[in-house]
This record gives sequence, C-alpha cells and structure tokens, in this order.
Amino acid sequence: MANRRPPPRRRPVARRARRSAPPRRRSRRQQRRDTQLLLLGFGALAGITLVWAVISWLLVNWWALVVLGALAAVGGTVWAHRYREQQAWDRVRQQALRYGLQQLDALHHRDFEYAIRDLMLRDGCTDARQIGGAGDNGADVLATDPLGRTWVIQAKHRKDGDRGSAVGTPDLQRVNGTARQLYGADVVLVVTNGRFSTRCAPLAQQLHMHLADRRTLATWASGGRPLWELLPKIPPPRKGR
Repeated sequence: MANRRPPPRRRPVARRARRSAPPRRRSRRQQRRDTQLLLLGFGALAGITLVWAVISWLLVNWWALVVLGALAAVGGTVWAHRYREQQAWDRVRQQALRYGLQQLDALHHRDFEYAIRDLMLRDGCTDARQIGGAGDNGADVLATDPLGRTWVIQAKHRKDGDRGSAVGTPDLQRVNGTARQLYGADVVLVVTNGRFSTRCAPLAQQLHMHLADRRTLATWASGGRPLWELLPKIPPPRKGR
C-alpha cells in the first residue's frame, strides 16, 4: 500500500485581542442628579447642625423659652381681641346695611348679586354666598334663613331700572329647572331692580316660585323687614330641621 501523507496541520488562527471598551462618560443628567444629591446632603447636614446648636443653646439659656412663650401668649391675646372686634363690627355694619334704588341701579350686574347676598347676610342668613357666573345653572345667590329654609335666588339687574327690558318667563323657567333638583331649594326667588312681564306672575304661581320686583326690592333694601316677611306664601321649614 502506498503511504498516505498525513493531512496538513492547520495553523491555529491567532485570536484578535479584544479591546477593552473605554469607560462610558456619565451623562449630564446623571451629573446633575449627583450634584443635587450632594447639595441635598450638605443641606440636610447643615440643617441638623443648626437645629442641634439651637437646642443646645436653649438648654443652656432656658429663660429664652419663657420669654418666647410670654410673647406668643400676648400676641395671641391681642389677635383674638382684634378678631372679636372685627366680627362685632361686621355684624353691626351688616345690620345697618341699607341700599337705595339709585345705588342698586348704578351697580354692575355682578355687584348687584353681591348686594343681594349682603342683604341676606344682614337678615340672619349666615351662610349666604354668591355663586353666579359660568355654570351657575341659573342660581346667583344661595342662603339658608334663620328658620332653616334653603333659598335659591336669581338676580336680574337692569341698568335703566323699570325703564329697561322686562324680566321674562325664560328666566323663571331656567332657575326653576335646577333650583330644587341641584340645590334642594325650599324657596326659589327671582329678584330684579326692574320689572317683570305680565306673564311672569301666573307662571311663578304655577311653579311655586316667588318674585321680588323693584318696589319689593326697595322696601327690603331700605332695611324695613326681612325678605321672607315681604313675600306671600313662603313655605314653612322642612320637618326634621
């Protein structure tokens, strides 16, 4: 047999040395975060040091606590006295509140709503508030009278008083559709410094609503009697209130 030549040896392929990847640089965001953490740590340490220094000083100078407590007591007493005086003055001012028709005619329609609120406050509706504006659902003033009845009031201001356009039935229908359902009204009222159209009175009677025209408003604003004594057939308060 002929001698077979051994297969040629394969030379080992030299492996390429892997280059180590250069270290990644920290991103700016990470650098900022590290800086913020470092500053936060220094701030916390400084705060703790300051608090400890103050506590140590107060432990030695305990008389300062007595002085500070006395000053706080005096300041609180003065503030409480002034607060009670301010409340008393507000009550006197509300009870003495009077409006003339010329004053009411000169108001902006939004200020007219605030005037109605202030008159309700004067007569003892301590929670009276103005809510008129976008999305008011026809209500401008909400109030609870001293007998617990919830009032929903729509205020219709006329710049020219009773010489301006009359308040019509759509205004009544608008507030009637939401006053009881949304606000739980016992008394639904439309008040104006002007006049109502001839169709408003019959509709108000059918809807169990109340109207206060210019004449009624003049009597009420002058401070003679509260509004519920001027309007006929005001419902009694609900049972359980």
